[in-house]
Amino acid sequence: MTITIVGAGLAGCEAALVLARGGLSVRLLEQNPIQRTPAQVSDAPAELVCSNSLRSNNPLNAVGLIKEELDHLQSPLLALAREHAVPAGDALAVDREGFAHGVRMALKEEPLIEQRAEVVTDWGPGPEPWILATGPLTAEGLAGRIQQEVGERLAFYDAIAPIVEADSLDRNIIYAMSRYGKGDGADYLNIPLTQSEYLAFLEAVLAADRVQAHDFEDLKYFEGCLPLEVMAQRGVETLRYGPMKPVGLPDPRTGRDPYAVIQLRAENQAGTSYNMVGFQTRMKWGDQRRIFQSLPGMGEARFLRLGVVHRNTYVDAPRCLDDRMALKGQPHVHLAGQITGCEGYVESLSVGHLLAQLLLCDGAGTPWICPPETTALGALWGHLRGAHKAPGAAHEPNNIHWGLFPPLEGRWKKAERKARRLDRARQDFQAWLEATGRSIVSGGSQGTLRRIS
Repeated sequence: MTITIVGAGLAGCEAALVLARGGLSVRLLEQNPIQRTPAQVSDAPAELVCSNSLRSNNPLNAVGLIKEELDHLQSPLLALAREHAVPAGDALAVDREGFAHGVRMALKEEPLIEQRAEVVTDWGPGPEPWILATGPLTAEGLAGRIQQEVGERLAFYDAIAPIVEADSLDRNIIYAMSRYGKGDGADYLNIPLTQSEYLAFLEAVLAADRVQAHDFEDLKYFEGCLPLEVMAQRGVETLRYGPMKPVGLPDPRTGRDPYAVIQLRAENQAGTSYNMVGFQTRMKWGDQRRIFQSLPGMGEARFLRLGVVHRNTYVDAPRCLDDRMALKGQPHVHLAGQITGCEGYVESLSVGHLLAQLLLCDGAGTPWICPPETTALGALWGHLRGAHKAPGAAHEPNNIHWGLFPPLEGRWKKAERKARRLDRARQDFQAWLEATGRSIVSGGSQGTLRRIS
């Protein structure tokens, strides 16, 4: 049996490596270098087109927990991300080029993976499985074919943040520090603003020219990735309680927290470029340069990338997909990654990983058992199945968060809830491993899983 995967993004590459290391042949089709999406800037597999952060490692955060579970399942891409990590406090951020090269080599070295550059507009008749992991910018031809099958296509918009050269920043003003000294204590660069500087910045953002949507486009933003100017419109203090939160970042020149702070996170291991954290924007490039270079310490800033807007496409997974993440009416055509309505790098590769495990079980003739919804992986899968969704509520993209988990039994103080959820998740994940008899292959030819201590 050969499994065809369309799309060499995070979900597609994760699925390909898990399947091949489990003994199944994979045909990985990617439209690069023939045709790129508007957000791609290279032909690299698993390209990180937005931030370079895979977010928190702390298991008290749901995204930290899902990484912990993936570690125990020996996720190939998560292992590569850790190998190419750059300093980011308690978060996992990666050197984009190093990570992409690592993924490229892992795919190349796997003899059961055949890679091919091809623009796909339809899938085969089956019964051999297909995985569509084409991401949030699925090309029009294939998107149209999916639309024919499901009857509708949903879209929302998000934006990506600028990247600036490190040696163009004034380090007499911009200082290195992690919030409350987390990590190595100096993993971020910080631009301090006084109240007057903050208000002037806010006024400039609100007055800036923006890239306008076409008449036929219905702008629908993901709440976790709002453009800077959209947050600014919500109130004077919104940015100060969001990406410009100053607490825990005292300016060494004054010994006090600034009125507002813009954080910069390393883009590569060498620390030669930095991402403006949370500064995704639809402002036109000329205004971006003018406004950002007016910030303290940014007067000579050189930008390697300015913010751009791009369309994200996804299906109504609870309505269109079955419990195996396959198109209803096309049981051999599975979807994985952001096209299903998950959001985020880790979430995308998680769905790719779980789907690969499901198909490995199919190949072995054994039933696949999904992790329980009390675990992070199970909660994410449950979100895509519409678990706990209010009647009539729309299916919208989501990062993994505690709100996707089943509620705790009993009443607990707010400060205790995360720890209780974490304990429950760990216990249920261990029980799931034991209940499946460790029949799931994920870590290579031996198919072994590490026991959770």
